[in-house]
Amino acid sequence: MTKPFVTVPNDPRFVLKNATLPDITVDGFSGPSVEGLVKADLIITDGKIEAIVPPGTPVDLPFADMASGMIFPTFIDMHTHLDKGHIWPRKPNVSGDFMGALSAVKEDREANWSAADVRARMEFSLKCAYAHGTSLIRTHLDSLAPQHRISYEVFAEVRDAWKGKLDLQAAALFPFEEITNAAFFTDLIDVVKSHNGILGGVTQMVPDLDARLDLLFQAASDHGLDIDLHVDETQDASVLALKAVAEAKLRNGFEGSVVVGHCCSLTQQSDDVAKATIDLVAKAGLAVVSLPMCNMYLQDRYSGRTPRQRGVTLFHELTTAGVQTAVSSDNTRDPFYAYGDLDCVEVLREAVRIIHLDHPLDTTARIVTRTPADILGRPDHGRISVGGKADLVLFSARHWSEFLSRPQSNRIVMRAGKAIDASPPDYRDLDELMEG
Repeated sequence: MTKPFVTVPNDPRFVLKNATLPDITVDGFSGPSVEGLVKADLIITDGKIEAIVPPGTPVDLPFADMASGMIFPTFIDMHTHLDKGHIWPRKPNVSGDFMGALSAVKEDREANWSAADVRARMEFSLKCAYAHGTSLIRTHLDSLAPQHRISYEVFAEVRDAWKGKLDLQAAALFPFEEITNAAFFTDLIDVVKSHNGILGGVTQMVPDLDARLDLLFQAASDHGLDIDLHVDETQDASVLALKAVAEAKLRNGFEGSVVVGHCCSLTQQSDDVAKATIDLVAKAGLAVVSLPMCNMYLQDRYSGRTPRQRGVTLFHELTTAGVQTAVSSDNTRDPFYAYGDLDCVEVLREAVRIIHLDHPLDTTARIVTRTPADILGRPDHGRISVGGKADLVLFSARHWSEFLSRPQSNRIVMRAGKAIDASPPDYRDLDELMEG
């Protein structure tokens, strides 16, 4: 374990002095800001933030001097696939492309996904996320029968076991071609509703897409469910289901939350078509999550050819139009993405580079903190606020250049005012599963 750069007092009341905070994550305090960073002292009492005060405010309490080190609220990873995670060693994607990923996951799911297997890999993933400083995760669960019943039951057990450490949500993932199968869709809704889940799915550009979307929105409305969809995960310019989803939400008068992930083909549209779609997305109130690491890995991949496309959506344009935008991990060490560790610091760092979320960096910290927390309906996460839990991540980095240039492996993760063991689990813990 990396030696801590500062020692957090083990007292019920103490101060984190001389800290640097991303202003966009702070409620109830303002001060001089440089690149969206403000200086402050945090007074912690009984696991909560008692006060945020100007640096150097006289307080006679035990303290840790951050020496201008940065403090973030704990992170939100709003689009993951915990059921697929870490199967790469036993089922790699030999082509590295999207179709290879689909095929490899299908084969592994049919051969190996028992309740015990899914639970062990989920637990491993959550240990990684917890150690890195994440407090809220939404996962998509493959939901073709009979796997959906196994995965949701396991998820519910894991969600209960991690209560108080990680808050978990789950969205059902299934191909839209199945939505007209009344027996399947009725059963799926029953499973999702009984486990307090979210309706999802993978949209496809079929002639009756509008009718299928109407079925989805009507079912979600009837049963009080939110929606989280995989949309346009391709560089094919002819694919634009995003527009159809926005129109369907408006047409059905749907009042719940709708998240759309990926939306990659938007980058291939003409400026006029893209702008019209973005305006419609804003009008409909959709939230967009980009998955930059996974999409760069899968898309525009051809053997012997250097990729030309970045695989992300029009993030800046969507944000400017008033759309809620965030980034997330997506897949982790599975055929859709061979790498990753459910570390939102890595996600933030790579998103800055891939999407050019810098110059300025003033509000960039929001994309893995308060914005995804708001999108997921959990404004109690992703903020540093008076009265809020002292769920914090402490870094020795003093400004953005230092923060974004290293992995920050010496970070200190605090939960309810106490430093936790921030050591990720050993991959050897999964060896027995990988022999399957």
